[in-house]
Amino acid sequence: MKIAMTGASGFLGPQLVERLLERGHGVHVLARDVKRTLARLPTGVTGSYFDAATPLAPDALGGAEAVVHLAGEPVAQRWTERARQRIHDSRVVGTRLLVEAMRAAGTVRHFVSASAIGYYGGDRGAEPLTESSSPGEDFLARVCRAWEAEALEAAASGIRTVVPRIGVVLHPEGGALKKMLPAFRWGVGGRMGSGQQYMSWVHRDDALGLLLFALEQPELRGPMNVTAPEPVTNAELARALGAALHRPAVLPVPSLALKVALGEMSEAVLGGQRVLPRLAQESGYRFQYPEVQGALRALLG
Repeated sequence: MKIAMTGASGFLGPQLVERLLERGHGVHVLARDVKRTLARLPTGVTGSYFDAATPLAPDALGGAEAVVHLAGEPVAQRWTERARQRIHDSRVVGTRLLVEAMRAAGTVRHFVSASAIGYYGGDRGAEPLTESSSPGEDFLARVCRAWEAEALEAAASGIRTVVPRIGVVLHPEGGALKKMLPAFRWGVGGRMGSGQQYMSWVHRDDALGLLLFALEQPELRGPMNVTAPEPVTNAELARALGAALHRPAVLPVPSLALKVALGEMSEAVLGGQRVLPRLAQESGYRFQYPEVQGALRALLG
């Protein structure tokens, strides 16, 4: 297939492009800086301009049969009013414009549009959450609900649509693990807040595997949790990370310090969700890294 893709320069993008090419697919990236994005990718990838705020000409999709949509303003920043608007618009407006272009193009049959486990809300305790669980009501949950609603407009047009709700992706090159590693390597890492909040993590290889699974399995539709089958508490993650690095993990970060440093975004760190990948498992996906100790050993060993 020829696949158009946003977010090709992000945390997951370059590796996903490589895996698509390895499978024999053609890749056409949609990016604000096409030249810079293509410079990070293998030869043979093509591109068109897309800024998630301007209507996209249907021919910019390059005749793609499938679209993978990963782009969005980073959430890991202090949530000022301007930042909240950027986070919202980059996802909601950007997805709306992309779906409009897909409809007009008439070639797209498969759409994989990323969402996040923030859909379930900031603090659900130990409640097991599957794709059919109710959404939350905080800022990120509202963004995810609106984001997914725009993506599912493609399904109303007859395009098979999967919405991967992506958890905390673990890899030392980016995301939460990259931010945690310096403190733990110096032996001053530990749990955040109470440590009892659940973290629904996923090894980056499984995150990529699940995105490909969503793209290539024709029976999959609707929301799909992209998380490992064994979520852990923040304290358990800290202990596993310390063990993988052969360092102590006993110095907690107080809740008040996180609130001062991060503002409202601290809710996403101090809250938690115990998210289970029911659809993926029932559909036959086999996790390479189902438990966190093995995942961290593989990443850091």
